[in-house]
Amino acid sequence: MAKKRPQTKAKRPQSTDGARAVGADGQIPVVGAREPCPCGSGRRYKACHGRAAAQAATELVHRPFEGLAGEGDWVALRELVPAATVELTLRSGLPEGVPSVTLATVLPMAWPALRRDDGSVLLGLQNDTASGDISRDLADTLQRALTAAPGTPVEGRRAPADGPRLQDLLDPEGAFEPVVHEGFEFWVPDAENATPEVTASLERANAAAIPTVRLTGVDAAYWCETPDKNHLRWVMPHPEEQLLDALARLHAAGRSSLGEGTRLVGSFRAHGLTVPVWDLPSGVTAEDIEKPAAEFAERLAGALATDAPLTADERRARGGLTNRQVTLS
Repeated sequence: MAKKRPQTKAKRPQSTDGARAVGADGQIPVVGAREPCPCGSGRRYKACHGRAAAQAATELVHRPFEGLAGEGDWVALRELVPAATVELTLRSGLPEGVPSVTLATVLPMAWPALRRDDGSVLLGLQNDTASGDISRDLADTLQRALTAAPGTPVEGRRAPADGPRLQDLLDPEGAFEPVVHEGFEFWVPDAENATPEVTASLERANAAAIPTVRLTGVDAAYWCETPDKNHLRWVMPHPEEQLLDALARLHAAGRSSLGEGTRLVGSFRAHGLTVPVWDLPSGVTAEDIEKPAAEFAERLAGALATDAPLTADERRARGGLTNRQVTLS
């Protein structure tokens, strides 16, 4: 059900005695856990700033995009959509010399960020991150990209434990409107003059991308086409247990499909949100599914408002949905 990523999945961070603190100059001092802390407190590093660094490296933030406009779309672009971009609005406005900041699902060579020749910034969303808080890692990368020399990529690193998160840097009132692309040509304004490395990376990424379309009538729902069948993957903001109950009620009543030949087959769990998935016949396009999806949203709202205990049939339906749930993050 999931798309193929052009890069590997991040491993879960683990705590080690070799944890390092990030200094004010952005560098990682070479200091052991039992050595004096670089801050000058006189305490051992592991009992001072090392404690916060180790905690930040091991604690997983389950909903890293909570509080951002378009949380469901952030999750979709992180986990499900091959090629998409979004113009971001900063709280403090754009710095001088930075005409725009754009979020992209993936960047060439899997760069975390890129400062283009014209000063604009591209921030990659699907990169591996060094800590358990994707939001903090992305915010650190964004800040460094804003001051990077034009024409240079930004390398990844572990963000400072007390650094800002995306929620601190982005305008909460700013629109979040993803634009889904057929491929990754948005990487380079002049593809003919791209370096051989970028050209090869572009070809690999385009080969891995599957056709994807964002629905317009409901939030954070994405149609995609695969060789055998099509799918609708819909990131929903409702609490997981309440949503599964509601889906089970509809499924038991025979009202969980999106039309003839479609079937609710399970769900993903990603970054604290649940993503129901429907199988669609190969001939069903994104445009075809717009009206059925809007009608399903109305049925779901009614089921979510019901608090009666589940019937035996509904409990069986819920068990089936739970057994077909896959955790992506």
